[in-house]
Amino acid sequence: MRSVAIEGMPHTDLPWNGRAVGLMDLDAFFASVEQLDHPEWRGRPVIVGGSAERRGVVSTASYEARVYGVHSAMPSFQAQRLCPNAIWTHGHYARYREVSDQVMSIVQDETPLVEQVSIDEAFFDVTPGRYSRESPIDICRRIQQRVSELGVTCSIGLGTNKTVAKIASERQKPRGLTVVLPGTEAAFLAPLPVRAMSGIGSASESHLADLGIRTLGQLAKQDPERMRQIFGVAGPRMVLRASGREESQVRAIDAPEEVKSVSIERTFAHDLTTRDELDAAIDHVSALAGARLRKKGLEGSQVTLKLKFDIRHTHTAQCQLDAPTDDEHVFGAEAKRLLDGLWREGMGVRLVGVGVSGFDGARPKQLGLFDLDSSGGNEEPQKTPKKPERDLRALSVATDDIKRRFGSSVLSYGRDLRFRDDTSNTLPMDGRE
Repeated sequence: MRSVAIEGMPHTDLPWNGRAVGLMDLDAFFASVEQLDHPEWRGRPVIVGGSAERRGVVSTASYEARVYGVHSAMPSFQAQRLCPNAIWTHGHYARYREVSDQVMSIVQDETPLVEQVSIDEAFFDVTPGRYSRESPIDICRRIQQRVSELGVTCSIGLGTNKTVAKIASERQKPRGLTVVLPGTEAAFLAPLPVRAMSGIGSASESHLADLGIRTLGQLAKQDPERMRQIFGVAGPRMVLRASGREESQVRAIDAPEEVKSVSIERTFAHDLTTRDELDAAIDHVSALAGARLRKKGLEGSQVTLKLKFDIRHTHTAQCQLDAPTDDEHVFGAEAKRLLDGLWREGMGVRLVGVGVSGFDGARPKQLGLFDLDSSGGNEEPQKTPKKPERDLRALSVATDDIKRRFGSSVLSYGRDLRFRDDTSNTLPMDGRE
């Protein structure tokens, strides 16, 4: 295998034939910015996340905190127990966005083909001869150097496609540069567990394990048609990606984003145990999802309700609408109807999520909006009643406009005030809320 961990190796004689796609991933980004802005925190464990008292989770942990076993998405109470001396902060998203914009500008200086996938990650195309004849490896080194001059660091994976670049970027962190030369993709991927490939969650990993498929090399050898029968349209694509033969394009930074779903979820500081509480929570979350749909100009035809009863047990149910909509009064009502199949009076619920998908008018089959654990399952999509006669969408649009002009806190419904101090104060990783 000629996968090259480039650190400390001469590379002037390494040829590059074909596409060159990089994935730049900022190292422990939120925590790194906090250490940049608070020099006295450098070298000490820093955790950005919500408080344990409000069922928060870790958004980002510095590498000093990771030594203790702390990682992203870990419940805050567990992180506190593992690293009692850590410095905690709820986060400062505006500042993170400022630094992120500076980093993305550096990458754009090298190529116009930059596809930002999150606040701290971006794919970029530096194929020789397309915009520059310079070595892709030299370009990646320069990006790393310029990013470090901002006071934060990044790791980069370089390969011939997105899948390889993404996996390579995670091989040496922090400050890593891992290069998979053209022609070595299959050998690089083969020994890795299937979970190493993005898009394979716990449910898919478990299903693949039942089929005796545990490595990407084993997955690459599967018959695409057989995988289609098992996983639907995603099956053949999984095989293609696992073999290193993916050819998806890096989308320019100003290209329209393909959105497959819009979802909002909230964790509550105390369990919700009554129908009144659950209905109010669904209304609250649905209103947030509706505002996001209208902002993106999207209307969806499938609704998903997600409930988490404890850390390990999550269930979802889906239903199909008669027509696409962005009106929370319509899809929120259907989400509440789905509650009957997932919950009984007295059961404690710690998290409520509502999602809308099906933006292309097609009717999805069984794949859920959320990645499920082994304790949950998707209900078969059901047909829903028609839209209620009373149309309240105009009120929602007016509310959107007022909040856009005067701030999100200027107007609140009773359902929102009810949960204002009872939801997790964890900063969303993508900062959209």
